Amino acid sequence: MPRVNTVLGPIPTEELGLVAVHEHIGYGMPGSELDTRWWKSPEERYDETVPKLRQFHEYGGGTFVDATGICNGRDVNYYQSLSAKTGVHIVASTGFVGGDTALPFFARASVDYLAAHFIHEITVGIGTTGGRAGIIKVGVSRGGRMTDLDKRIYRAAAKAALATGVPVLTHLAIDAENAIAIFTEEGLPLDRVLFGHVDDGVNADKTRDTWIADQGGRIGFDTFGYETELPDPPFWARPRRQRLEHFLRFIGEGRLHQVLASADANCSPLGWPGVKGHTVNYIFEDLIPDLRAAGLDEAAITTIFVDNPASFLSITN
Repeated sequence: MPRVNTVLGPIPTEELGLVAVHEHIGYGMPGSELDTRWWKSPEERYDETVPKLRQFHEYGGGTFVDATGICNGRDVNYYQSLSAKTGVHIVASTGFVGGDTALPFFARASVDYLAAHFIHEITVGIGTTGGRAGIIKVGVSRGGRMTDLDKRIYRAAAKAALATGVPVLTHLAIDAENAIAIFTEEGLPLDRVLFGHVDDGVNADKTRDTWIADQGGRIGFDTFGYETELPDPPFWARPRRQRLEHFLRFIGEGRLHQVLASADANCSPLGWPGVKGHTVNYIFEDLIPDLRAAGLDEAAITTIFVDNPASFLSITN
């Protein structure tokens, strides 16, 4: 039976329900928990997070994929408590958002060491929590080109994905030629990779989304809600209509079954103020209504948020 690793244990794929495939319980850079300006007590983080996850569940959300890698505030014991409290399945990540967020111990590690570490977190558990990772996070460091460390992480992720059957999710889809070359050399089918953030306001013009899809990769439009119309938009914001039109154009080219969508929101940002008012529930409150208004039918919406994530997240081994 197809299954997915959640922090409370493996579940059948058909139990995932509607999936927010690229989100964060609380993302921060290494050391952010020590930043006195933005530090939050566990109680404050809990008070910020639980209502958002409960609302997600009440709207009909089933699964929250936490794309927070190693060194960025991942806390599986906390995720387990949140999942039990709210009824939302939470999928945790192994891997790194990019080599530039890896602490020196990992930055010096070999491909084989990194692969073994990822495999352990997928098959045995993360730390002493018993919670197993259900996805491998990789990313391109600042500067827009993969560093040597990025390439080692991507290669280790490919090896771990092949060994365990869990998929890979990328932070940014730029420099995709190098990424695809590594995955191809390792023999990882590209439908096991979700190339993320093709829609963000900084890199959308540099991302070869249709070319990646032609190679067989899955495409993540997952920064919905980061809009230039916000009172204080982040630097990666984009006009709401422009992003929606990009998404609809991509789907209209016959790529419905390769696309996944999410909001990349932080329930309780660590070490920075976050974007006021932006939550995972943008999916229900704004995105799905926008898609319906644009003429997308319920079958297509189900494909994007239920069927495609289920296929992607299913463990293939």
